[in-house]
Amino acid sequence: MYKILKKQVFSPVTYLWELEAPDLARACRPGHFVIVRHKEGGERIPLTIADFDRERGTVTLVIQAVGASTQEMMAFEEGDHLLNLVGPLGIESHIQNYGAVVMVGGGLGVAPVFPQLRALKEAGNRTISIIGFRSKDLIFWEEKFRKYSDELIITTDDGTFGEKGLVIVPLKRLLEERPGGIQMVTAIGPGIMMKACCETTRPFGVKTLVSLNTIMVDGTGMCGSCRVSLGKEVKFVCVDGPDFDGHLVNWDELMRRQNRFRREEAHSIEQCKLNPKGGGA
Repeated sequence: MYKILKKQVFSPVTYLWELEAPDLARACRPGHFVIVRHKEGGERIPLTIADFDRERGTVTLVIQAVGASTQEMMAFEEGDHLLNLVGPLGIESHIQNYGAVVMVGGGLGVAPVFPQLRALKEAGNRTISIIGFRSKDLIFWEEKFRKYSDELIITTDDGTFGEKGLVIVPLKRLLEERPGGIQMVTAIGPGIMMKACCETTRPFGVKTLVSLNTIMVDGTGMCGSCRVSLGKEVKFVCVDGPDFDGHLVNWDELMRRQNRFRREEAHSIEQCKLNPKGGGA
């Protein structure tokens, strides 16, 4: 059982949990993820670790209520306990001094960008962060990003804060204004956003890493649900990732696979509305 020490709601569908998990906090590294099960018979939900504090023995998760299980989980309050928390899983992000790096986060993807940003800054990199949201009221962690960013650019789709438009606009501008001056880009967010970032960096030949959050079942590479095509190779996100060379990812295939349980998810949400206590996986 893992206790929720802190809960923070960012929007009607986005929330943060700080969990008491000292063993996990000691072991996790940037890029790692966990699988959460909130109740008996509940769905196994893969979530990237958004932050961790080894001294306090805590890990932080930022969650979006998009399905029945994550909607049920949003009702949990400080002091409540999760049934299972498995991790750290996946391969930690490769951290080194590249030189100048651009960290791009979109929406909920802003959270898993943060531990990588902090580690890259501490490794001596010049860090430029671009974080994008639909509107001003959805912005979170601005100050955390300012602390570890040499430059911070915030975009909103509707122009209510920062630059109006998509994250790829300032990304392209930076690449054009600083030819050869950016050694690496990391992008985390919705699939369509990561694909757009990769297509933006491709003509410039800049190494671009993405963190994939695919559908998973067991998290050990046995079920194959999380497989992704990288060029002529097939990889499994849970054991080979979650970080990959974004220029090699078959994005069209990946996004098709992400939609394959849409009908079941919709049915589960309807069952959850009809029976909130019983819910659906």
